[in-house]
Amino acid sequence: MAPPTSPPSGSLGPALYPARRIRRGWRVFLFYSSALLLTGLVSMMFADLIWRAGWSTSGFCLMGLFVILFLLTAIGCMHAIYGFAVRLMNGDARITRFADYRAKSLEGISTALIFPIYNEEIVRVCEGLRATFQSLEKTGQLQRFDFFILSDSTDPDKWIEEERRWFELIRDLDALGRIYYRRRAANEAKKSGNVRDFLNSWGLRYRYFMVFDADSVMRGGTVVDLVKLMEAHLETGLIQTVPALVEAASLFGRMQQFANRLYAPVFIEGLNFWAQGFGNYWGHNAIIRTEAFMQCCDLPQLPGIKPFGGQILSHDFVEAALLLKEDWQVWFACGLEGSYEEAPQTMIDNAARERRWCQGNLQHAMVILAGGLRGVSRMHLAMGIMGYLASPLWLLFLLTFNWMLWYKQHTGLSDIVVRNFTPFLRLSGTEHAFFIFVICMAVLFLPKVLALVDLALDRRRLRDFGGMAHAAVGAVAETAFSALHAPILMLWHSQFVVSALFGRDTHWGPQKRIAAGVGWAESVRRLGLPTLIGLVWGGAVWRLDHRTFWWFVPVMAGMVLSIPLCVLTSRVSWGGRARELGLFLTPEETRPPLELAGLRARMAELRAAGKTAPRPRDSGLAAAVLDPYVNALHASLLRENRLNPVHARVLAEMGVGGPEVPGLRERLLAEGPEKLQPREKLLILSDAESLPWLHRQVWLRPAGTLAPWWQAAARAYAR
Repeated sequence: MAPPTSPPSGSLGPALYPARRIRRGWRVFLFYSSALLLTGLVSMMFADLIWRAGWSTSGFCLMGLFVILFLLTAIGCMHAIYGFAVRLMNGDARITRFADYRAKSLEGISTALIFPIYNEEIVRVCEGLRATFQSLEKTGQLQRFDFFILSDSTDPDKWIEEERRWFELIRDLDALGRIYYRRRAANEAKKSGNVRDFLNSWGLRYRYFMVFDADSVMRGGTVVDLVKLMEAHLETGLIQTVPALVEAASLFGRMQQFANRLYAPVFIEGLNFWAQGFGNYWGHNAIIRTEAFMQCCDLPQLPGIKPFGGQILSHDFVEAALLLKEDWQVWFACGLEGSYEEAPQTMIDNAARERRWCQGNLQHAMVILAGGLRGVSRMHLAMGIMGYLASPLWLLFLLTFNWMLWYKQHTGLSDIVVRNFTPFLRLSGTEHAFFIFVICMAVLFLPKVLALVDLALDRRRLRDFGGMAHAAVGAVAETAFSALHAPILMLWHSQFVVSALFGRDTHWGPQKRIAAGVGWAESVRRLGLPTLIGLVWGGAVWRLDHRTFWWFVPVMAGMVLSIPLCVLTSRVSWGGRARELGLFLTPEETRPPLELAGLRARMAELRAAGKTAPRPRDSGLAAAVLDPYVNALHASLLRENRLNPVHARVLAEMGVGGPEVPGLRERLLAEGPEKLQPREKLLILSDAESLPWLHRQVWLRPAGTLAPWWQAAARAYAR
């Protein structure tokens, strides 16, 4: 069913925007003027501090680095200040504040919920989809929605497992014709290409589509509300929910989850204060107007070679910018609850994700000056880039200060002390430096204090966090951990940035979401160098100046303690103990929604039955060949895919059905799958005629003509 014609691109912009654009312009001006004013005042005091000791080239460098770093910190602080004020006054313009949207009808509206996956744990994907499906069914609007599992998996075993789990899911839910599965033969352009392929094939059937991550869950009422919001605001192209982090088990995961739920409301409200309908897209848990996206968001290939050239990796920011460029609005749905996702469970897994995001965000430097983009979009892109450049700049700031200290010690030159040009401070040099330090710490930690005050003013939400005492202790503990974690992130991010600048491409693999813990050996391997850097750097500062060393201890401590910090925070037992003590509680734990409660129960049941345990290598290939049920399912899906001319062309380019396949089939039977390369296994599994043939041959040929691997697999299957 083709969607009704949406407003043509740009047609509603001039009619609806002028007053709102003026108000938003004043908001942007007020917000960033506040950050610049604060930065200017503190930078003037810092310049005065350097002036008192005499300017030098190093002093100019230190001054420039301080201004950039403090401005980034001030912008973060302003998000919290404005967000807190907005929540305190219970005001501001949100897209969810328009009460009439709930009266909208879904009659005649079709929406696709898509789950792009890449070598993911399919059991968790299907259970998250099941929770969303069943919650949506309770709204009575299920018939307006279709679900799609869009696979880009390259692992043969995961491919077969995905098909099995999908069919079991539609059988359990009686959802044939409601939940679909499709695997691309070639995962060109990764996730953005996966979504584009879906839209090219099925997009015109749906007025809207929602993008989910592999671990996303959404309440059915929230899904319906998002569609109604889009119907109420025809000028809106995308609405991004604010996902809550859930299901963390390790201590690290629980602290991240707690910080997300405690601090995010004031920060997101502050972001929404100035962004309004010129928001951003985070790649998942969002609803998108299909026609607008298809018209505006076909991403270009960037010039040059990887890692900066080629396909755009962090596509979400750019897609939001392209929608805004064509006068479609992009909103944050601050007032909608019921959107959930999971996060990495260890420091190392989190760093792996940060590395992927770092390369993608740095790539935006090739986009930020593109013609036609709105200034707000350039600001979003710039902040994403600076989120990773801040770490090497902080490292450079510390090294510059150390250089100035070393230069003073080894030249024997004394400072030429002059009067400060801010005489109203009436402070000595040491007092002046300490005063600036206090201001910096206040700006850094004020957002956390405001988040706690905001929590205290909301009694119901306060109960969900276990009460004020538990929330405050949790916030202090999380802050202490963040202070130790920050120097490690500084070194990691600096390494990621330098690697990208020197042309080292990053592998974008599936995210590890299971809390398996980190062993001491792995922690030493990953964090041995940061530990050594901390020891050597601390020792050097101690030799230079004992007083400066004590100021450097917080930075050095994070590096030196990084190995035990990584191991201990990765443990599920420590996370469980924190929960028993009432620390790092979140609303989804103290008052779990039905969707998450059902998901937890199902996953616990599957773990107890051993269905989430890693499967032996080539088990998927064995099932596809030996099991008539799996064999028939796989072959039927292959034959259906051949009806798609694009898919058929890709298969032909891969060599499926070509002269190489018969020889590979014979090798597979005679030598076993361990003798074949992954590409060769995929070639066989992609051939609709090979699977039935292999099934017959394995069961009919004499055992002596088959590889021992097949003989053992057949005996195991028979048992």
